Amino acid sequence: MTWATGLLGSHAVQNVAIGAMMLGACAGALGCFALLRRQSLLGDAVSHAALPGICLGFLVAGGRELPALLAGALLAGGLGALSVQLILRRTRLKTDAALGIVLSVFFAVGVVLLTHIQGRGGAAQAGLSSFLFGQAAAILRGDLVVIGGLSVAALAVVALLWKEFKLLSFDPDFARAQGLPVARLEVLLTLVIAVAIVVGLQLVGVVLMVALLVAPAAAARQWARGLGSMVLLAALFGATSGLAGALASAGMRGLSTGPVVVLFATAIVAVSLLLAPRRGLLWDALRRASARRRLAGTDVLVTLHGVGQAHDDPAYPVEGGMVDAAHGLASARTLARLRSEGMVRAVTRPPETRAHWELTPLGRARAEAALRGNSGEETA
Repeated sequence: MTWATGLLGSHAVQNVAIGAMMLGACAGALGCFALLRRQSLLGDAVSHAALPGICLGFLVAGGRELPALLAGALLAGGLGALSVQLILRRTRLKTDAALGIVLSVFFAVGVVLLTHIQGRGGAAQAGLSSFLFGQAAAILRGDLVVIGGLSVAALAVVALLWKEFKLLSFDPDFARAQGLPVARLEVLLTLVIAVAIVVGLQLVGVVLMVALLVAPAAAARQWARGLGSMVLLAALFGATSGLAGALASAGMRGLSTGPVVVLFATAIVAVSLLLAPRRGLLWDALRRASARRRLAGTDVLVTLHGVGQAHDDPAYPVEGGMVDAAHGLASARTLARLRSEGMVRAVTRPPETRAHWELTPLGRARAEAALRGNSGEETA
């Protein structure tokens, strides 16, 4: 805590941390809609499509002015996103082909423009190529106002059209049947997502921006049960990743902020995939193990019940070796668990010395219920 407090005493670190938190919160919240609409790679296409806009903004402004660069990036990124929608609507190409075309063409134009600008020489173009991988250290207080303004504007649009965007994300056909302008809403939502991407270009860069858009949303999806909680959690995960990445990169020499932020976001995804209740891999493994134990217990109960029926005695004691022969040596653990649950009880049958097992009334009821269930399945 003292280490983090000392780092935050620097104005440069404060700028980076605040910018990263705003970016993470905005990208995480808006990334939920891209994830739910199965358009996660749209962020990759938009971020790469923004590169020629950055170069054009530089040429128009005559220097590395952030408002001009972001305006150009937003224009080009929005045009790239709309191009994807146009290709999907006017041609028979699939989404992956449309994204690949837009990404490669726009990025190629951007690289050509960037090479042209760098070939002109002069100090004005210094650092322009940092938009490929981000350069958080160049963020100034004035830049935070621009980043914050764009983030608030994008989230405000989502708040105003929350019901429409929610319906569009889950059931666009029903939204169309309700008379909503689905096409225009899709365009608007795509442009709002493009704003979040453009905001993060200076911090994370063109190449890694899609990760910050998708990772917090993917992590939140594991924990949340509704869209509202998912958006809030994604914003929290994004902001946490931004702050942690900014502090880690500031405390260790030679680390770039953007990649570190993405690594923290990826770590949150990994933990969420493993530990999230009801959806995590660990919980799934526990559920499967519990189901196997229940199934093994039911099989043993049915076996004891069958032996009892064969001897016309529902409480007929069955020798443990017979159970082992039918269900393997692991049946000892199963019998012990069934005994603790009151399903079976151990009895003696002189002169034999090995343990015998008989069903309790509760065990017989469970076995008969299982047999009735199997009989119903066979009939169906």
